[in-house]
Amino acid sequence: MMTPKTILITGCSTGIGYTTACELKNRGHKVIASARKPDDVTRLQNEGFLTVQLDLADSSSIQQGVQTALELADGTIDVLFNNAAFGQPGAVEDLSRDVLRFQFETNLFGTHELTNLLIPKMRQQGHGRIIYNSSVLGLVAMTYRGAYNASKFALEGLADTLRLELHGTNIYISLIEPGPILSHFRQNSFALYKQNIAATESFHKETYAAMEARLQKEGAAVPFTLPAKAVADKVIHAVEADKPKIRYYVTFPTYLFAFLKRLLPTSWLDNLLRRV
Repeated sequence: MMTPKTILITGCSTGIGYTTACELKNRGHKVIASARKPDDVTRLQNEGFLTVQLDLADSSSIQQGVQTALELADGTIDVLFNNAAFGQPGAVEDLSRDVLRFQFETNLFGTHELTNLLIPKMRQQGHGRIIYNSSVLGLVAMTYRGAYNASKFALEGLADTLRLELHGTNIYISLIEPGPILSHFRQNSFALYKQNIAATESFHKETYAAMEARLQKEGAAVPFTLPAKAVADKVIHAVEADKPKIRYYVTFPTYLFAFLKRLLPTSWLDNLLRRV
């Protein structure tokens, strides 16, 4: 019989985080759902979740969130699912230093700080699982997603290194590799694009016009898009399996590009990625 685990999940307001929290809670696990906005925290509380307000761009919020989560968990957090992230669109040459830094504050630095606060607790309790929600864009780079690409490539580098360093500790590291998933990700990205990219002044302004249409499209914008539950199912395996996998591919594009990256010369792969 499966032993229920205490699981802290970041970014539970909508999409992958929310769906995964619901699925794990329904399976009998003790889920601590975190969100950045107080209104989302209140909504999650009203739905019966244990909750933590946690903003990964704010160290004090992370430290307070960990303290609250440990109190709710009676000192033992079995699993951390690092899910919270966002995507800043824009050509690399249009990304300011501040915009790139803000992308990394949540997607990398905050995730890293949260993880490092929990590793000593997992060492002390003698077990733990740390699951990172990465992306197909942590495997291959695609145009006009440079900030997000870079944050996910960096996340994968830290996770891979951490896995090597934690060998033999009974703390397992897993990476989830989604491709296109139905969520509010594009809507949030469009708002950041409008806020941070001077599109009309850019060399890329014609390309941006087409990108704006894609970001505002309702429903699936590309083929092979799956619902958030497809990711939740992989997280469930990483939580419950005796030996969780190191990487979990989710959508067809992720399987495809992981294979092609190993198979094709870089110039051939570049030519394909430019067309995506």
